[in-house]
Amino acid sequence: MGNTFPSPGSPEGGADVDIGAIAVIAVACLLALVLVSYVVEALRPRPKRPERLPWGPGIAIQYADLGGGIKVRYVKTGSGPNLVLLHTLRTQLDIFQKVIPGLAEHFTVYACDYPGHGWSDIPPADYAPEDFYRWTAALLDRLGIEQACVAGISIGGTIALVLAARQNARISRVISINPYDYWPSGGIRKSSLLASLILGPSGVPILGATLMRLRNRFVSDRIMEGGIASTDNWSPDLNKELYDVGARPGHYQGFLNLLSHERRWPDARNEYPRIKIPTLLVYGEQDWAPNPMRERDRALIPGVSMTTISQGGHFLSLDRPRELTDLILQFARARTG
Repeated sequence: MGNTFPSPGSPEGGADVDIGAIAVIAVACLLALVLVSYVVEALRPRPKRPERLPWGPGIAIQYADLGGGIKVRYVKTGSGPNLVLLHTLRTQLDIFQKVIPGLAEHFTVYACDYPGHGWSDIPPADYAPEDFYRWTAALLDRLGIEQACVAGISIGGTIALVLAARQNARISRVISINPYDYWPSGGIRKSSLLASLILGPSGVPILGATLMRLRNRFVSDRIMEGGIASTDNWSPDLNKELYDVGARPGHYQGFLNLLSHERRWPDARNEYPRIKIPTLLVYGEQDWAPNPMRERDRALIPGVSMTTISQGGHFLSLDRPRELTDLILQFARARTG
C-alpha cells in the first residue's frame, strides 16, 4: 500500500488514509472553485461608460486616439501653463477630483485614464512599463501639449521621471509623488492583510486569476483604502466607480498582466541620473516607500528637491489635496535658475 498510511483505531494503527483519493478531492475542489469564479465573473453587471464627471459636471469628457485603435479618456480644463496629471495603477483620472478644480484656476490641466484603466480602451497588451511610457508620450504628442509640468502619483510619478530622463521635449518639469519603483519592499500588497492575500498570489497560475475573478466590493474597498492615511478622506462614490470599472470585459486580465511586470518598475532608477529638468519628489509621511528608498531616489536625480507631506499616505491627492495643490502651484510656477 504505497499510497496509504495507517491511522489510529485500525488493527495496524488505524484506517488507511488514501493519499491518492485526497489528491483527487483537492484537485476537484480547485476545479470547482475555478468554475465558480468564471460564473461569478460572467454574472457581474457590466458598467456603462459615464457621460459626465459627478465631481466636475462642467468639465467635458473627451477621448484621444493613441494609434493602433486605442482610445483613452481624458479631460482638459482651466487656462494658463500646461499641467498634466498621471494617476496610479488600478485607479483613474478621478483620483485627482479634489485637486483639479483648484489647479484649473492657474493651469490648463490635463488628466487621462491609461489604457486598461478607468474608461479608456482595454487593449490586449502586456501592460509592462514600456507600454505605459509609450502610451503617455503618445498622448502628449496627440494633444500637442508643450512645456508641460507633469505631476504623477505612484506609477504616474515613475512614468513622469522616465519620460524626463528620455528628454521628452514636451515636458519642462516633473513632480513625482510617491513614485512606484520600490518593489518588493513596499506597495499596495503591504497596505493590508487582504491586499496581501488577494494580490500576493496574483502570479500563481490558475490561482491568481481565480482569486481576481472572485473579488467583491468589500475586499476591493479595503485594499484601496490601505493607500490613504485616513478613511475619512476616501470617497465612497469613487470606491464604487473603481469597483464597477473592474467589471469591464478584459479589465481584470489587464490588471493581472500589469502585476506580472511589477519587478520591472525599479529598472526606472537606471534612467533617473539622466534627468536634466527641474524635479520635485513628494512623499506622503505614511507612504509605503521606506526612507532609504526615498533617499536613494533623491541621490539619483540631479538637482532634485524632495519634501514630505505629514499625515499623508500613497493617494496624496485624496489624503492631503490642499497641501498637494500648494506644492504643485509653488513648484510649477517657480522660475528656473
